[in-house]
Amino acid sequence: MLELMLLASEGEEFVEPKAFGVISPGVAVALAMLVVFAIMWRAGVHKLVAKGLDDRIDAIKKQLAEAEQLRAEAAALKAAYEKKTAAADGEIAELRASAEKQADEIVAKAKVDAKNLVERRKQLAEEKIAAAERNAVEELRAKVATAAAQASRQLIAKQHGESEDRELADKIIADL
Repeated sequence: MLELMLLASEGEEFVEPKAFGVISPGVAVALAMLVVFAIMWRAGVHKLVAKGLDDRIDAIKKQLAEAEQLRAEAAALKAAYEKKTAAADGEIAELRASAEKQADEIVAKAKVDAKNLVERRKQLAEEKIAAAERNAVEELRAKVATAAAQASRQLIAKQHGESEDRELADKIIADL
């Protein structure tokens, strides 16, 4: 090759070498490629390549089908969880409303119970006061009766003698 370059630089005309005098190197390479392709064709390489590509296509189709199935399952799961979430939100709202209603009922009942308790305590206090008044009146009556009896005894003792007491006792016994 170096010689060719030297020859070309010296001003001589470059002549391309030819095989058998008619075939240029480019044509020779093309013919060699055709022979290799023909051998490969005859050996069935094209069928092996096609089978390999078909297998790869089938594998890709299978992967795509699996991916589609997984996507459908994921979408179904997502829809199910969204439905569950919505149901849970609704249930939470119902529970909250129920709890608020129960709380209101408890507060109202507590108010009524407190009012009733105050009324009962007031009534008990009034009953205790009335009982205390009755006891005080009875004690006062008993003291008054005792004092009256004592005063009567003293008056009778001063105004009546022994003989008059006997006559009174005899009269009482006779009446019986």
